[in-house]
Amino acid sequence: MYAMLIGVAALWGAAAGLLVPRAAYRFSVEPDDAWRDACPAGHALTGPGRGWLGSTRCTTCAEAGATTTVRTAVGPNPAGDGTGEADGPDGPEGPDGPDTAPRPTAPRYAPHILAPVVTALACAALAAATGTRPELAVWLLLAPVGVLLATIDRRVHRLPDRLTLPAAAVAAVLLGVAALLPEHGGGWLPALLGGAALGAFYFLLFLINPNGMGFGDVKLALSLGVALGWYGWAVLFVGGFAGFLFGAVYGLGLVIMRRAGRKTGIPFGPFMIAGALLGILFGGLAA
Repeated sequence: MYAMLIGVAALWGAAAGLLVPRAAYRFSVEPDDAWRDACPAGHALTGPGRGWLGSTRCTTCAEAGATTTVRTAVGPNPAGDGTGEADGPDGPEGPDGPDTAPRPTAPRYAPHILAPVVTALACAALAAATGTRPELAVWLLLAPVGVLLATIDRRVHRLPDRLTLPAAAVAAVLLGVAALLPEHGGGWLPALLGGAALGAFYFLLFLINPNGMGFGDVKLALSLGVALGWYGWAVLFVGGFAGFLFGAVYGLGLVIMRRAGRKTGIPFGPFMIAGALLGILFGGLAA
């Protein structure tokens, strides 16, 4: 039963992770730009969820790729077997040149395997740590959103309000439902207080150094604080501290490799999310 739970969680994570690259591509724009509504080849992004759900390739690119033809020769080969492959002095194109159909323009962004793998691993780890407690459903729903936010922030140093604020509200509501179910491992009031505390702490950092801490990080801290606070103040501290530790190690590594200076900005969202994941795993195992 336990192994099956982990396997199902991993399959859910892989399936949900397949939807991350399309959404990440559309969200990865500068603050003053509108969300992308076309693929790099210029085709409108359509499909489920008004084009937000789907693979990295748009429907038009996928259909064009399926009809791409391979070069074939005009006449038979010297052996006369009728295959149409010319191997004589005229080369593979035959004496009259190639007989081909136009090749479609390939999409400039290929399907990504990293997002499904990361999401599957995160969901499997959450299932292993949480077990059959009701809050596991909340973690499995939030995990793909965390991967999506980390991907966007890594690309354009931005955490969209369209994701961070609903994530905080959804986490609070769903954990409130989980608190009503038997055998839950945390508390709803500590979760709400944790969200307020971590959000306030990041807001203070933003006021002290606006250039070093973005306001998107403050909004992300609300949802992460709710999730971490579910298991208590110790888990909130561990998850919050781990995020800063991961970010500091990464920044120090860039400085040592001379790929960044002391004032170079780095996307902090992925480290906040990774630290929160570690904290939730710790809380799930300890509950």
